[in-house]
Amino acid sequence: MILAGAPLGNTGDASARLREVLTSADVIAAEDTRRLARLARDLDVTVRGRIVSYFEGNDERRTPELVEALRGGAVVAVVTDGGMPSVSDPGYRLVRAALDAGFPVTAAPGPSAVTTALALSGLPSDRFVFEGFLPRSGSGRRSRLRELAGEPRTLVFFEAPHRIVGALEDLTSIFGADRQAAICRELTKTYEEIRRDTLAALAAGAAADPPRGEITLVVAGAPAGPATPPDDDELRAAVALRESGGATRRDAIQAVADEYGLRKRDVYALVHENH
Repeated sequence: MILAGAPLGNTGDASARLREVLTSADVIAAEDTRRLARLARDLDVTVRGRIVSYFEGNDERRTPELVEALRGGAVVAVVTDGGMPSVSDPGYRLVRAALDAGFPVTAAPGPSAVTTALALSGLPSDRFVFEGFLPRSGSGRRSRLRELAGEPRTLVFFEAPHRIVGALEDLTSIFGADRQAAICRELTKTYEEIRRDTLAALAAGAAADPPRGEITLVVAGAPAGPATPPDDDELRAAVALRESGGATRRDAIQAVADEYGLRKRDVYALVHENH
């Protein structure tokens, strides 16, 4: 089985290996069969194998069929709408099933929105963590972000256009207004755009001019904590600063506790002392 990396948008990024896979595979499992047909047409290649749809909604049902094709000796290729299969796209379930059945899995590597956005962001790229899509609900998203507030590595997220403003507002509230970030949209396409600024500035800009298209969000990791623990007044000031930036008191307390490695209840008690 072959995982084939497809261009993010610019077909000039397609490799010779991708062309070879598309013309020689016996079965191509495509996230969107229409997008595959358009890609083949743009690359001027003829797909001779059988094309089947393979996306998040049918991958559980389709996986056994594809494993059965492997048992029959077929070369199966997996192609998503753009980037590498299995990276927040269909593919993981099939990879696991193929390996468990004893079949080799290889890749025809191609572009990745994760590493492309990371490189373009201007943020540290020596250590990073990819978090995929944040939860869709506001409460779920805020809960996940509170868990990540103290993460020192650069963070990379995928986000939908209709949720990006809410995500940036929650990031500003929980991570702090001054945390650096970059919105990378429509990578390699005609309307590619990179917005680099603080979270607060990006949130305000997105509210006024919502970014459209496919979005990858890169956020700087949490700054290193001070060499010595902050005193009580410094902790209160840190909570107050986050509140002044729009955070709720609960989120501000949680973020400060995460930043300094303290227990939330201790910071809460300190903030509410003499109140």
